[in-house]
Amino acid sequence: MPFAGNRKSRSSSAEGLHGTATNLLELDQTSATKAPAGLWHRLAAMLYDGLLVLAIWLLTLLLMVVANGGEAVFGAPVQSLLFLELVVFFAYFWRTGGQTAGMRAWRLRLVSDDDGPISLNQATLRLFGALAAFAVFGVGYLWALFDRQGRTWPDLLSHSRIVYQAE
Repeated sequence: MPFAGNRKSRSSSAEGLHGTATNLLELDQTSATKAPAGLWHRLAAMLYDGLLVLAIWLLTLLLMVVANGGEAVFGAPVQSLLFLELVVFFAYFWRTGGQTAGMRAWRLRLVSDDDGPISLNQATLRLFGALAAFAVFGVGYLWALFDRQGRTWPDLLSHSRIVYQAE
């Protein structure tokens, strides 16, 4: 271990640091516990992420209004762009680290049912499951209160789950 007073040459020390960084990345990817995240923590993370997405949308709309000479922008192309931003936001963070900023703040992690990272297909199914869960006034999330494993509709649809990240 390069940090435990082990005196190595500069090149072998760099290799040790690289190995340590690789081990930390592997540990980070497998550090989720089996305990499903509680509903309140999930909702808090969703609120946090919702505010981030709202900020992205406001910036996009501001830029579009400026580009349009100060005139309002509206219609299907604008709505499609905002929806695309929503999809990319969640798919990117879920696929690259299993965590959005809100999930990171609450120490939550998204994992596939086999404890690995989720696929792009799972991320897409999860997003549409989340939209459906909200479309029926949150019933799809309240489902976690009745499911023995604390799963929500997005969890069930995408064969993934939100778990607490081990410390």
